[in-house]
Amino acid sequence: MSDDVRRQPSSFTDAGGHLTEGLTRWRTIGVVAGTMLALLLAALDQTIVGTAMPRIVSELNGLNYYSWVITAYLVASTIMVPIAGKLGDLFGRKPFLLAGMIGFVVASALCGQSQSMLELVAFRTVQGIFGGMLFATVFAVIGDLFPPARRARLAGLFGAVFGLSSIVGPTAGGYITDTWGWRWVFYVNLPVGLIAVLMVAATMPFVRSSASIRDIDFPGAAALIAGLVPLMVALSITRDHAWTSPEVMGLLAAAALLLIVFFVLELRTDHPIVPFGLFKDSTFSVSMIVGFITGFAMFGSIVFVPLIYQGVLGVTATNSGQLLTPMMLGLIVASTLVGQAMVRIRYYRFLGTAGVAVMLVGMWLLSQVTVSTPKLEVVRDIVIVGAGLGTTFPLYLTAVQSALPRQFLGVASSQIQFWRQIGGTLGTAVLGSVLSQQLPVHVRDEVASLHLPAQAARFLPSAGGSPQTLFDPAQIAARRAQASGFGPQGAALFDQVLHAIRVGLAATLHEIFLIGAAVLILALIASVFLKDVPLRGRQPAREEGVPEAAA
Repeated sequence: MSDDVRRQPSSFTDAGGHLTEGLTRWRTIGVVAGTMLALLLAALDQTIVGTAMPRIVSELNGLNYYSWVITAYLVASTIMVPIAGKLGDLFGRKPFLLAGMIGFVVASALCGQSQSMLELVAFRTVQGIFGGMLFATVFAVIGDLFPPARRARLAGLFGAVFGLSSIVGPTAGGYITDTWGWRWVFYVNLPVGLIAVLMVAATMPFVRSSASIRDIDFPGAAALIAGLVPLMVALSITRDHAWTSPEVMGLLAAAALLLIVFFVLELRTDHPIVPFGLFKDSTFSVSMIVGFITGFAMFGSIVFVPLIYQGVLGVTATNSGQLLTPMMLGLIVASTLVGQAMVRIRYYRFLGTAGVAVMLVGMWLLSQVTVSTPKLEVVRDIVIVGAGLGTTFPLYLTAVQSALPRQFLGVASSQIQFWRQIGGTLGTAVLGSVLSQQLPVHVRDEVASLHLPAQAARFLPSAGGSPQTLFDPAQIAARRAQASGFGPQGAALFDQVLHAIRVGLAATLHEIFLIGAAVLILALIASVFLKDVPLRGRQPAREEGVPEAAA
């Protein structure tokens, strides 16, 4: 906490921008700590569960529902983010923060009690709803508590929580699963959530609002849910369905139609969930564009970094958390430093441009990785990507919160999260499709160049297998042992083919990371158009009412 925060109690504001109950230093610290715990709770759950999935599938016998355990949470949380952001603006942040934490903890307990995969998918959906409520609310609380100059510093620390969860989550998930069993991956949320609930309940004031249930945009919420569900499901099933398949095309067509209906409804209501007029504000629109595109590239990096290590370089890793640690350390450091620096720099918008440029350079460097690239160079490249990404976290959140009146604080904060998640989902789907289509082609070409004898095919790994299966250490060892049964020549042939497959994967990842870098060029161009909104106070003309852009 800075000296300014210690000397001056912070204040909450209601939906109309009126100051309410002041907060002492200790109550402010309590709210911030409780809110950070809530964010850590929701962010950890996105990374900690994946490690336990093989054990869960083995015990509950539900391999067919494997992907839906992750997809259900993602779909539900993404849908809830914009809705919860708007409701927080109408009725105050505290009820939704507490409801989100309590609901999340209860859903976690239910997940741990699941007796079948269908039950687990259902409870994960409920958990995702409350997780989305937390994501939408925690960043708006910063805007309620602090004026722009101070919230930039806190936004950097809150952004670092995401990086910390990505480092701790997979490692903690593996340890908990091996030590106590997979159910404790969910039960561990209970004590953390309870502490967060008690801290927020005791320290955060309740802000009375003049809004009523009639102000809730129920038709808009229904249309938004109806449009986003098929969209998210369509993007999620592209792993095992072609983009041109009837399932994907039908879901995308339904999503497009329903989202058009949502847009029309929002233009005709007094309290829209998404005030589309806000996109006329350049700070808001630029921040959404950059968030969407960097989300596209970020998730692309996170998904494919383990393949660089395990597939291209042949490094054995116990879990993906260790592989992603360099990226997340870069994110944490950059996010914290930028949050401190942007309040001291007049033209802070160039920090965002520099961050996107750094991320672009990192993606290009990753595209140059080959089977002979030193491991330290890959670590360097991943740190660069994380540092560039971390720069964007606090900058665009604080800029948007400073550019809009307080009655749009929740909407603005939640929209950044929403578009980043949509971009990440789309990025994973698109780049995953490139991998599935191009990997067999490159592997086939590399293996063909070896001119192997026909009888060698019986003990060679399948070129069309998934990357995870193709480079699984246990399967590689089994195939090598099988090849060794044909004598020294068989083992040598196997090693040649394995090297060729690694070269083929490197060629595929080269294309994937180049696509990510090319997409980031759009974010780089958009970042230049951000306006340097003053962070040390709001302009009086925009403090009281709705700006022209939102009218």
